[in-house]
Amino acid sequence: MKNRRVVVTGLGVISSVGIGKDEFWKSITSGRSGISKVTSFDTTGMRCHNAAEIKNFNPEDFIPKRKIPFLGRTSQLAISAASLTLKDAGLTPRKITNNRVGVFLGTTMGEKPLAESIDTWVKKGVASISKTKILQSTANNIPANLATHFKLKGPNYMIPTACAAGNYAIGYGFDFIKRGYLDHAIVGGADAFSELAFIGFHRIYAMAPEKCQPFDKNRKGMMVGEGAGILLLESLESAMERGAPIYAEIAGYGLSCDAFHITTPKLEGIQKAILKALKDAEIEKGDVDYICAHGTGTQGNDKTECAAIKKVFNGVHKTVSVSSIKSMLGHPMGAASAIEALTCCLVVKENIIPPTINFETADPQCDIDCVPNEAKKKRVNIALNNGFAFGGNNSCLVVKKFS
Repeated sequence: MKNRRVVVTGLGVISSVGIGKDEFWKSITSGRSGISKVTSFDTTGMRCHNAAEIKNFNPEDFIPKRKIPFLGRTSQLAISAASLTLKDAGLTPRKITNNRVGVFLGTTMGEKPLAESIDTWVKKGVASISKTKILQSTANNIPANLATHFKLKGPNYMIPTACAAGNYAIGYGFDFIKRGYLDHAIVGGADAFSELAFIGFHRIYAMAPEKCQPFDKNRKGMMVGEGAGILLLESLESAMERGAPIYAEIAGYGLSCDAFHITTPKLEGIQKAILKALKDAEIEKGDVDYICAHGTGTQGNDKTECAAIKKVFNGVHKTVSVSSIKSMLGHPMGAASAIEALTCCLVVKENIIPPTINFETADPQCDIDCVPNEAKKKRVNIALNNGFAFGGNNSCLVVKKFS
């Protein structure tokens, strides 16, 4: 079995705090929030009215107008972010149109038209559902649409492990390249803003009314968001051969599946995923400089994540910086850990750690360095990216400074 090194050579992101890696990075290092009043639907009668919608996204900037009606918004976000990624990597689709390029994407809600079609079917009958909506509706169409758009002939996978799905997708792509099956992998996650998700988290009292405050003693919950984060993974040999820019190296990952509470992963599950990731990357706990936290801002999730970090990094946990960018861009569901992995690549490249904003009151149960309110300059050689999800799907990715 081959054991090739895998590097990141392209980054693309569509988020509520910025489109493209440069605008995104400027926003999260300056602590700018992308949370505002919901405009997609009427929130009258609800307790919460804020979310992290993307207000300035125009798919025609990336996709021919004639194709847009056949693509759901999640596919539009994924294709647009991938366009930015390939451009960033200095590749045109023509240069990688072969069967050694894979597509691995994660999602939580899939395509929005699925929920819309069910609603229309119930209210107006089956005949009222258009063919276009049917073509848009299935989640597996998201990576297929991306592959079709770029004329890619390799494998394409949709991994629906909810909020941890981005890390899962990156892990799959990493394995395919490491073992020599592929030379390139377009990996990440995407989710469009969902009324169904908003109402669901509202109903279980998991959302904050105004702002997201991870690790703060008085945190009140998460903020639903949307977005897409896409990374181009490449074998080191391929990257070196074409003189590609290298942001970071993917060193390893760890997954665990455990029983769960509806809004809180189990400590043992998180601990197991972190330890597996460290082992896979062949690093010690003292080697980790930064953790991009799952950090949703709910009471139970933040407390449990911090407890797991303190248990794994016992004796050195206060030397590890731990921040949550969800305080700024909300929770973009299946895109969350992908965008956070992209963030880790920029952190190890630039040696700047984005802050956890809205932090006001320290919580003794979250006794960590959460990088409160202002970015921190710090040399980061190794970053750990945490992603947890309903179903007990826990994922941790190790991102390493390339050398």
